[in-house]
Amino acid sequence: MNVTKKIGRPRSFDYDEALMQAMSVFWVKGYDGASMRDLTSAMGITGPSLYAAFGDKRGLYLRTIDHYCEADACAPLVALEGEEDIERALHAFLSEVIHAATEHESGAKGCFLASSVVASVGQVDGVAQRVEDAIADTERRLAARFDREIEKGTLPATFPSQERAAMLFDLRQGYMFRGRAGWSSDRMGDQITERVNMLLSH
Repeated sequence: MNVTKKIGRPRSFDYDEALMQAMSVFWVKGYDGASMRDLTSAMGITGPSLYAAFGDKRGLYLRTIDHYCEADACAPLVALEGEEDIERALHAFLSEVIHAATEHESGAKGCFLASSVVASVGQVDGVAQRVEDAIADTERRLAARFDREIEKGTLPATFPSQERAAMLFDLRQGYMFRGRAGWSSDRMGDQITERVNMLLSH
């Protein structure tokens, strides 16, 4: 008996690029406002291709959130974790945040999660947990960076790592909000040194 294995057709589009284009649509129009026509047009694919690759609109939306958390949202954290000097590390983190808030390649401003995704919490299954996980993971990594300094002795044992991590996260969101409101990178960059000194005060 001969069994013929069905081989699926290879994708004829760039998966990551399609996700970026879909994210741009969701970012501007929100989940409800983004039509399938908007999405397929921006992604340069057909409806059947979208369904084959992502399942449905909800599946695509959740994947854009995952993609943002894995890529864009991590750039400031990578800068923070890769610099040994804590002052320079915090400066690099906030500089990356400001860059993302004002010069994102999609043309959108602010943070995808804070500017768009949070509006669908409670409306689209799977979103609330992703947002909660993103906050928790970010604050964990921020606190761990401060803990490294405590271990090195550059910060005192009593330094409140968790509290400053939460403060740094809130500063990040504040910069994102200002970027969405039209603030320039130069205007926000003038405040970095002051913010770093505040974060390290003890």
